Amino acid sequence: MFGMLPFERSDDNFFDAFDNFQRKFFGENNSSVPAFRTDIRDNGESFLLECELPGFQKEDIHLELKDNILTIHAEHSEDKDQQDSKGQYIRRERRYGSFSRSFDVSGIDESGITAAYKNGILELSLPKAKPAVPETKRIAIE
Repeated sequence: MFGMLPFERSDDNFFDAFDNFQRKFFGENNSSVPAFRTDIRDNGESFLLECELPGFQKEDIHLELKDNILTIHAEHSEDKDQQDSKGQYIRRERRYGSFSRSFDVSGIDESGITAAYKNGILELSLPKAKPAVPETKRIAIE
């Protein structure tokens, strides 16, 4: 009987304390939308944002840019039904997944953002905005 009770390991080391903060603070089954893994690389003139979204189709992924916030939302639902010759279910499975994540893109040239999705990886190229150079004006003396 005691072998069936759920338990939690409590021998976290110093590094695991940071990784497990959210789970410990909000509880194991919090109601927040899960995040997906993301890598951001600085390529000099631009940033490359790579998001792991395996199992999603390109049509399932939505990108929204508003007030210097880039939101990536992916939603997937799948129904599998197997019925016998009489129309009775042999197996019926349903699966639903939704992921969302937002990024601050201030300092990015929003008109130059491009996106591509291949093999479960969403890649966004985020070109850096050119710094505005103050214009020097000469004033004539009369």
